[in-house]
Amino acid sequence: LMGAGALLAWLPPIGGLPLAGYLAIAALLAGAVLLIPALMRWLIGSVGPSGHVTLDIAVAQLQGSASIATISLAAIIVSFSLMVAMAIMVHSFRNSFDLWLVKLLPADLQLRVSSFSDTGTLTPQQQSSLAALPSVARAEFRRVRQVWLRADRAPVTLIARDLNAAQAGDSLPLVRATQQPVPDGMQPAWVSEALQDLYGVQPGERLQLPLDGRLQPVFVAGVWRDYARTEGSIVIARAGYIGATGDRSANEGSLWGRPQASAQQLESAVRAALRLGAGLELVSSGQLRERSLQLFDRAFAITYALEGIAVAIGLVGVAVAAGSSALARRAQFGMLRHVGMLRRQILAMLAIEGVIMSTLSALYGLLLGGALSLILVYVINRQSFGWTIQFHWPV
Repeated sequence: LMGAGALLAWLPPIGGLPLAGYLAIAALLAGAVLLIPALMRWLIGSVGPSGHVTLDIAVAQLQGSASIATISLAAIIVSFSLMVAMAIMVHSFRNSFDLWLVKLLPADLQLRVSSFSDTGTLTPQQQSSLAALPSVARAEFRRVRQVWLRADRAPVTLIARDLNAAQAGDSLPLVRATQQPVPDGMQPAWVSEALQDLYGVQPGERLQLPLDGRLQPVFVAGVWRDYARTEGSIVIARAGYIGATGDRSANEGSLWGRPQASAQQLESAVRAALRLGAGLELVSSGQLRERSLQLFDRAFAITYALEGIAVAIGLVGVAVAAGSSALARRAQFGMLRHVGMLRRQILAMLAIEGVIMSTLSALYGLLLGGALSLILVYVINRQSFGWTIQFHWPV
């Protein structure tokens, strides 16, 4: 079962769903649970006498009932391993999302014009006036618009922004890049992971980009991680976009303020210079990052609740099993009392048994949960959402 689970994890999605990944997790869980009795017999059987009566009797009890005792451990191991796997996946996703925001939002202030329309833009004169403000140290502008690569699919987002093609990794969270040189007469483009999956575009290939009624060939220089656009996105240099279309307008921008200018002063100066009222959306990068992480935590709050419920169910199962086992062993306790064992020694024996079993099950659950998290992070997440996340261990 565990071998089958490891093989299933390598299969592609079926109908756009990671069904093989789900089966891989089920097979690994089943195989790991069936392996528990043999592991318990091997581990407990390898423990020799210590000379301490209470400890030796507890170990002897576990050695004689390893198969039965491990039945009660299955619930806690399964619930704890699933909790560990989910915790690692959510933590990895949150950290990756945070790093993605830091990479894409290096400026102090972000602006956007007419977020629900492609027609509302900033003219070159307005862009120049913003860059010349006394409180602005640096300004970058972007032209973001929708383009159709195929008529039978949703449009993808084209982002024309200022960047150095040779150092694209400084501005974009690249997943991979080609080492091939850009052919003469073509400009480089970086596609998102979702677009790569939907259209089968690979680094080093050519892509026909519809711009102003004609197809503009671009060279796919790399793939970047985009958590905001599931339909796909393409990034090109703004200078190349202007050369191909003559469109110097922009509808998004990033502004860096001077050290002596506060965030409020910078925002007030921008609004006074543009006078667009509600048509201009301004937000600081810190606020945008905080708001985005709050939405993320709110979206995944249910997973934390489910993790707690899973562990609670596992603990209740162990408690019931331990209680029923203690009731069934009343005759044994009576014999131990008859040969001189004290009541506190019997309680200590039960506690030692519980500590040994709990420690082994927690370690086993950690290892199993870590293995399951690899499938969640690298298989199920990738096949479900079309993007990758970086693995981070929540210490």
